[in-house]
Amino acid sequence: MAGSRLTTVTEAAPASRGAVAVRVAVIYAAARAVTTAFLFLAAELSGFGSRMGADADIADTIVAWDGAWYQYVALVGYPSELPRNEAGQVAENTWAFMPIYPYLAKWVAVPFGTWASGAMIVSLVAGYGASLILFHLLRTRLDDRSALWAVAFFASGPLAALFHVGYAESLNLLWLFAALWCVMRRRYVWLYALIPLMGFTRPGVLAFSLFLALYGVWRWLRRRREPLPASEIAHIIALGLLAAAVGFAWQWIAAAVTGVPDAYLATELAWRRNWLPGEAAFTPFEPFLEGVRFWCETVWHIPAWVGYAGLAVIVAAVAAALHFLPQVRRLGVEIRLWSASYLFYLLLVFFPQSSIFRLLVPLSPLWGAFAVPRSRLWRGGVLVACLVGQWWWIYNMYALGSNTQVP
Repeated sequence: MAGSRLTTVTEAAPASRGAVAVRVAVIYAAARAVTTAFLFLAAELSGFGSRMGADADIADTIVAWDGAWYQYVALVGYPSELPRNEAGQVAENTWAFMPIYPYLAKWVAVPFGTWASGAMIVSLVAGYGASLILFHLLRTRLDDRSALWAVAFFASGPLAALFHVGYAESLNLLWLFAALWCVMRRRYVWLYALIPLMGFTRPGVLAFSLFLALYGVWRWLRRRREPLPASEIAHIIALGLLAAAVGFAWQWIAAAVTGVPDAYLATELAWRRNWLPGEAAFTPFEPFLEGVRFWCETVWHIPAWVGYAGLAVIVAAVAAALHFLPQVRRLGVEIRLWSASYLFYLLLVFFPQSSIFRLLVPLSPLWGAFAVPRSRLWRGGVLVACLVGQWWWIYNMYALGSNTQVP
């Protein structure tokens, strides 16, 4: 990719909003048709060893895995008393899942009779909205054609099943892309609504708080080249604090309802026992480092230091790509700072397992870097790779998925 010729934003006027909406809709609809076919095939291939079981249909894919938890939130809500296992440890429960998506899907489902119907509609519609905003987000730096190719990669990517199933990712991406667009266009007022929407849809808004802090520092350092009015300073600081407060709010709510100060954290740690039995504690960076040790020593049977060295190389390579790679730099500092902030957040709190691919989806604006080279062979190859990765994910997580996997 580094050797490919870079595109430049054309001097011609961009396509009208209506034309863009139609073009994105065509791309998105084509991608959804392919994913639907993949999900139908996965349901047909599902057997007795699969989590969905034999005789599954596409409706089963919507409420598989965490979709069942979101459905449970909508139907039952959140417990005032935390469930515990035989050892007295906090068991998996709905406090791990934010409320906006499951309840919105419940309201949308009213005319259709089943929560799964509402969930699918919310995911599909939010996915289209996210695709449309992604185009406008990237169009500030790229030409129309490149931005449309980035949308095609996003809509057809390896985790594209999320646009169909009962997961909150589609809705969260809608809020996230809108928030990034607002920052790029200096439309800060909208963020006072978007930040709470993000925070109560999916975990991760603390990464946006870090992003706003880094963005504020960047704006301050270049204030002589781009004026930084006091009103903007006030907005950036207030929004960063709001994102931090929202990021911790669900923990406070869970503690208040259950009477257990660490109710949310204990609930999240319950999922780690699927991989590492016994008590688990949280300190910053510990989950990721412990995960590296687990995969190296328990699964791959190699020394842990090899994994730590590999992690250091990956972190250095990603940092270098965000800072130096021309195709990434073309996307603008806002997308680069967001990507760095979110990756740092994952290193800080996440225990790496199979769901790591799903948790990388908020980095989707980086698809723009893959769309920069104009080579048809390159762009076609990336699209094919997306579809191959998508089928691999759907086949493994739905056709073959077992209770020992976590998508």
